[in-house]
Amino acid sequence: MPEHCAAYSCSNRRTIASRARGITFHKFPKDKDVRKKWEVALRREGFTASVSSVLCSQHFKQGDFDRTGQIVRLRDGVIPSVFSFPVHLQRLEKGMATSASRRAEEILAVASQDSQEMATSHPQPQPNDVNISTLNITS
Repeated sequence: MPEHCAAYSCSNRRTIASRARGITFHKFPKDKDVRKKWEVALRREGFTASVSSVLCSQHFKQGDFDRTGQIVRLRDGVIPSVFSFPVHLQRLEKGMATSASRRAEEILAVASQDSQEMATSHPQPQPNDVNISTLNITS
């Protein structure tokens, strides 16, 4: 039975085709602390890895791998960090813990952008403005 990657919305399976594309699959660590970090990194509510749970190589950085031997292995203590999460699973930045603070931050960002645009834009001439170059002044 093919093994599926446990990452959110990842459709990679351990098959001959995925192996030909260079995708490797890695079991969850036996160390409880590191295993828990992997589970948290997946952001799957209520997910607990089983002995057969795996993650594919696409969820790790290139530097996370030890490719010195014949088998591609993960370095000790590596945590998966490459994911494409939908908006509802993306992490909030520090200091933005409440919806009110997020709204305030958005308002400030829009106000800041507006003020920058006003400072860099050229004002449009108004109907009552006088253009000195078009005046015919005779002395």
